[in-house]
Amino acid sequence: MAQQFILKTLLDFASAHSLRGYPGDCAKLHGHNWKIEIEVIGHKLNEIGMLIDFKEIKRHAKAVIDELDHSFLNDHPHFKELNPTAEHIAQYIYREIQNRIGSNQLKMHRLTVWENDRNCVIYSE
Repeated sequence: MAQQFILKTLLDFASAHSLRGYPGDCAKLHGHNWKIEIEVIGHKLNEIGMLIDFKEIKRHAKAVIDELDHSFLNDHPHFKELNPTAEHIAQYIYREIQNRIGSNQLKMHRLTVWENDRNCVIYSE
């Protein structure tokens, strides 16, 4: 089996949303302090022994997170029609980071979105 390296880094952001069509309190405006675990995977290290610098992963992820931070997610263009559930948020962040860092050498492995200390969504492709 070929070697593989999985790097994980953490970010967070705060935002509010309301879940359209939800039969309970989450249909009302409410907020979360989201925690995001970003995992990238690759097989080949560069000339100094790194898959990618953690700072580089964070730079790309932060570009995605910054557009969601301190916002009402229902107003974000991606969530105008798509319900801003934790599942859809995880999928969106994963794909946006993948578009920024994806290459033959490196790709997203999985993304975990924590909406609180007890509940999370893990997304991968």
